[in-house]
Amino acid sequence: MATAPYGSWKSPITSTLIVERSIGLPDVRRDGDTVYWLEQRPRENRAVVVRGATPPRDVVDAPFNVRSRVHEYGGGAWTVADGTLYFSNDQDRRLYRQRVDGGSPQPLTPEGPWRYADGIIDRARRRWIGIREDHSGGHLPDNAIVAVDLEAPGSTPGTVLVAGHDFFSSPRLSPDGRRLAWIAWDHPNMPWVGTTLYVADLNAAGSPAGAPLAVAGGPAESIVQPEWSPDGATLVFNSDRSGWWNLYAYAVAPRTTRQVVARDAEFAQAQWIFGMSSYAFVGPDRLVASYVEDGIGRLALIDLASGRLADVALPFSDFWSVRADGGDRVVFCAGAYDRPASVVAYDLAADTHRVLRQANTVADDPELRKYLTRPQPVAFPTEAGQTAYGLYYPPANPDYAAPADAKPPLLVKCHGGPTSSASSLLSLNIQYWTSRGIAVLDVNYGGSTGYGRAYRNRLHLNWGVVDVDDAANGARFLAAQGLVDGSRAVIAGGSAGGFTALAALAFRDVFAGGASYYGVSDLAALAQDTHKFESRYLDWLIGPYPEAEAVYRARSPLHHAERLSRPVIFFQGSEDKVVPPDQTARMVAALRSKQVPVGFFLFSGEQHGFRQAANIQRALDGELYFYAVEVFHTELAF
Repeated sequence: MATAPYGSWKSPITSTLIVERSIGLPDVRRDGDTVYWLEQRPRENRAVVVRGATPPRDVVDAPFNVRSRVHEYGGGAWTVADGTLYFSNDQDRRLYRQRVDGGSPQPLTPEGPWRYADGIIDRARRRWIGIREDHSGGHLPDNAIVAVDLEAPGSTPGTVLVAGHDFFSSPRLSPDGRRLAWIAWDHPNMPWVGTTLYVADLNAAGSPAGAPLAVAGGPAESIVQPEWSPDGATLVFNSDRSGWWNLYAYAVAPRTTRQVVARDAEFAQAQWIFGMSSYAFVGPDRLVASYVEDGIGRLALIDLASGRLADVALPFSDFWSVRADGGDRVVFCAGAYDRPASVVAYDLAADTHRVLRQANTVADDPELRKYLTRPQPVAFPTEAGQTAYGLYYPPANPDYAAPADAKPPLLVKCHGGPTSSASSLLSLNIQYWTSRGIAVLDVNYGGSTGYGRAYRNRLHLNWGVVDVDDAANGARFLAAQGLVDGSRAVIAGGSAGGFTALAALAFRDVFAGGASYYGVSDLAALAQDTHKFESRYLDWLIGPYPEAEAVYRARSPLHHAERLSRPVIFFQGSEDKVVPPDQTARMVAALRSKQVPVGFFLFSGEQHGFRQAANIQRALDGELYFYAVEVFHTELAF
């Protein structure tokens, strides 16, 4: 074992390994006995639906890219029914179908200013039902639930079934096809603040007959993922009316609603994307559901009548995209600190599981496993006598020891959203740092999901204050515990997390440098120039604009660049519609004028979040090199 300063250790977890051996696994589906999943492949710069055969087989060939940009963040870009794949293609935004056993994709919608997501198949009426976003009207598109006729492919962009709200999601058809349920909400709410669940009877033609019934929700209640029971008598959904996203059941006759599970735990996540699924029916009166309690994910079986919950013993701590076929066969995506994102098939009757696909094979390599460090949940004091949370990753590398009495530098990572959360899932992007001798705090600042509605509401009108305080106090806490060198703490984040990082550097004297990945620096500019989904989000986070213009200016790092004297590196996509590149360019210019050390990477063709392997690799290595030269003052051994 060699002795070398923290931050200078050589590691086999390289940026090349991360992009060449890693894929994204955001979603899984069942169609009869066959399992399908979506693979996000940085090396190909596209997403592909894969059929879980032996061996697995791509259903969609290049150049097709299975992706939706409804709400810009997309999700819910595909579904499979009766051996046919239905998907949104990113290049032309059209809806397509293709037989999974061969053939070419056939367009279902014409070319034009439309985007599609969150679709289901109405078998009896031979149509696709889902969300359409119409961009023909200018800056703010129109959203609606539409039906696309499968018997007349390519003829129309769809027939509107439901309209009249700013946003829609989760159309769900009852098993007998007589009722349609959906979620809707309006500005200025976001879906984790206030949504309404509707149910409408359908006439013989499949159109809503009369006014829909508002079943649950409102401006101060968030409803997530409605699902019909196999017999169609019950509509299950998640609501946070108790302060936590718990499961509820609405009986069609008589019209009554009851709470299925009452627990201080989250059975849903913030609906940033379409197609999210945290539970599924495994029989007429039983559910399999994932939930988060004390920051750790679990999977459980729930009796719908009694609400009795029984945890399933599995070696995972993070679950998403839970699907079932109504019986004992369940599929989901899952992972843990030492297990990458995986597609998992679970047999309830036999109580056995098998992994069908992994995002990477690092954890299976005994040599590489030695470089992985386990996250430690931490709770630390923050402002107003409150407590904030995070996951602390100590440095680990079997080839090196640090000099006596040395303490590692610290990287504080700020998740996006800001209504998102840190994950216990194996992240090679975090292990990249820890294996080089740099500690990481993945902070769940006030406003994060996983800790109930009251914790999320801490950020109400306080973005740029609560999140910044919590990030700074997390770094102070670890330094006070003797775990890190507080004088060499840096902060980084993407999108909203990038804003938190920049604000912490401008308004708090804690961090010695940082990195912003497509982060917000001018809040007023964001309020005036962003996409529809988030165009009123700042009303809740900061206050209405322009009425609260003074607050926007006071919290914008760009307008206080004179207070920022620490090195910062910026990474930005040229086609970003969420945070336009001009914001980052202005921030870089302001720091350069002060001769503050600054780095700037503008990646051509990238949007909000990087998908091209070469850019992901350059950003990761560039951030490390920048810290080593400008902050840590260490020599690197790549």
